[in-house]
Amino acid sequence: MRIVLAEDSALLREGLKMVLTHLGHEVVAWSEDAPGLLDACQRLGRANIDIVLTDVRMPPTNTSDGLQAALQLREAYADLPILVLSQYIASAYARELFATSATGLGYLLKDRVGNIEEFARALTTVAAGGTVIDPDVISHLMNAPQETNKLAALTSREREILALMAQGKSNADIEEELFVSSATVAKHIGNVFDKLGLPPDAGNRRVRAVLAFLEAS
Repeated sequence: MRIVLAEDSALLREGLKMVLTHLGHEVVAWSEDAPGLLDACQRLGRANIDIVLTDVRMPPTNTSDGLQAALQLREAYADLPILVLSQYIASAYARELFATSATGLGYLLKDRVGNIEEFARALTTVAAGGTVIDPDVISHLMNAPQETNKLAALTSREREILALMAQGKSNADIEEELFVSSATVAKHIGNVFDKLGLPPDAGNRRVRAVLAFLEAS
């Protein structure tokens, strides 16, 4: 894949370049700040970018500049896959990122990059239009009070499966992780869709279910 990388830490940036190259991808442009990320994407054009990988906190203000740049890029290119990396669990950042869409978006903690297999899977999932949220962020959201939101209607098993869906895992991945049959997974996912009010004609129900999860958490 052709990747645009934005990371202000030179050490981590070079490390990411090495990992991405090892995985067979090409870093077509890189930046150490948010304005540079926007400029690089504008210069290359959407057709020459398969996915953007960006940090949350970057210059010039070292707050949420990378996240804001990601949101600007999605406004300009609605189908541009973006994987955002964060140093800390910040559910507010995740909610802001996924506020209007979850298609082709990912939010991972930087520690997750150390697991090359998980990182590679996240890149592939997001680039293909899927959704990936870091398991630790999901756990944090799941532990929030649920009494008054949509998730309250879900059983513990259904919430567990929804959390795995939010991590970008396929039905086969869920079967393997929970040691259950494909029919059981399909049944629970169907129940999740029904309880969240997502009829068959609701478009990508998997992505919409993740959005519902974020809105309810």
